Amino acid sequence: MTARVQVPPAPGPLENYAACFDDLFSHLGQRRGFREYLTGLLLPRERNKTLTCLAGAEPMTGINDPAVQRLQYFLSESVWDPEAVNDRRLALLRSDPATAPHPGGVLVIDDSGDRKDGHATDHVSRQWLGRLGKTDSGIVTVTTLWADERLYVPLHAQPYTAACRLPRGTNDPAFATKPRIAARLVAKALEAGIAFTAVVADCAYGDNDDYRAELRELGLAYVLALKRRKGLWAPAWAAHTPIDAARALTWRGPDHPCDWTRVPRRFRDGHTETWWAADARLGPWGPDEPYRLVIATTDPATLPDQSTWYLTTNLPRPASPAAAGCPHPPADLATVIRIYALRSWIEQGYKQVKDELGWADFQVRSSLAIRRHQALVMAAFCFCWHTWLAGSGPPDGSGDPGGEPSPPPGEGRRLGGQSAQGGGKISSRHGPASFLASRAAPRPRLAHPLDTAPALLARLVQRAPAA
Repeated sequence: MTARVQVPPAPGPLENYAACFDDLFSHLGQRRGFREYLTGLLLPRERNKTLTCLAGAEPMTGINDPAVQRLQYFLSESVWDPEAVNDRRLALLRSDPATAPHPGGVLVIDDSGDRKDGHATDHVSRQWLGRLGKTDSGIVTVTTLWADERLYVPLHAQPYTAACRLPRGTNDPAFATKPRIAARLVAKALEAGIAFTAVVADCAYGDNDDYRAELRELGLAYVLALKRRKGLWAPAWAAHTPIDAARALTWRGPDHPCDWTRVPRRFRDGHTETWWAADARLGPWGPDEPYRLVIATTDPATLPDQSTWYLTTNLPRPASPAAAGCPHPPADLATVIRIYALRSWIEQGYKQVKDELGWADFQVRSSLAIRRHQALVMAAFCFCWHTWLAGSGPPDGSGDPGGEPSPPPGEGRRLGGQSAQGGGKISSRHGPASFLASRAAPRPRLAHPLDTAPALLARLVQRAPAA
């Protein structure tokens, strides 16, 4: 059997990471394209990471550069499966003790929209884009992320297709609402062996009765936000919304909190805050019911919009009648707050994949190519975690993720973890001093990423993804 032709290596520790995916690509050009694409995503650039940027070509005029065309073919025409790449990435995460998801973490659900023009690109339609805070033409992707106080890593992503793009609208078999897509992604996380204590999401999913029912059918615990004015039928004298239920609780100041419980929170940047939490009653929700309504706020007297959470959970209150027959462990108010606080890591992850790794900068039209781009961005994101954790060790695992964490820089030492199919341990044996540009550009033009990548990549991998 003829031996495989060796692919030009990626710079520094990226080669050890990329080699774990080689058996998923059948051709030399695919393995080279995988390395060049990841390198282009990881290198710092002063413009959007379009294909010309990733290839180090000039904007517009460089579109026909051979390096650009190779990346275009790799993303749009080449035969490889983005799901297989994503599955391998998750297998590497699970096999490395520094990044392996554990039952103490949470599974965060969210969606994010990015502006895109025209109708020729799959999934693009006029819809609500949370990043812009308005309705506009764009693409929305539902994502899942695993997080604890120490680590946060993306798991799966699926673009949402609006009913107006399908032949039969909402009756089309291919149509799925965002909560329905989210439920599928939760099931995929379970199939991938991702361990977590609860599913967490904002009110876009918490307000959806069908979504909560699907989570219960999967046997999962959840802590989901509700809109403060989500209305429920109730007698005229009873509370009708979560904010009504919160106002019905008794509060006589910090010295006499009555129905409220003090919950101290320590954030990753070192500062602390005093929050107050309480179990409220609203319709079928109550402290002794199978489903609870938990209010958390910085000020029970005024319930400020920006620092008040209205949460529903199926985690029972300790010593309540519902705890006896519940498959989920009891959770006090502090635990519920700690679980939901981890949701903010997905917002931090969005900032990094979009502002640093070019999540929305793709220049392809097909759904397959878009999903390939997203799988490659998530692979680049996880490479940063692997490399940084290998160099510095895990940071302090305590505290809420309020504000951006700033762990100390690592040194890019050995990376633990086995590849999914015998690829061996990922390792990095190069110190920062060895990362020097090996050669100049071969001719007068913008430098190709692999020409000067080692010096730039060395600086990048010494920083944590969150830095």
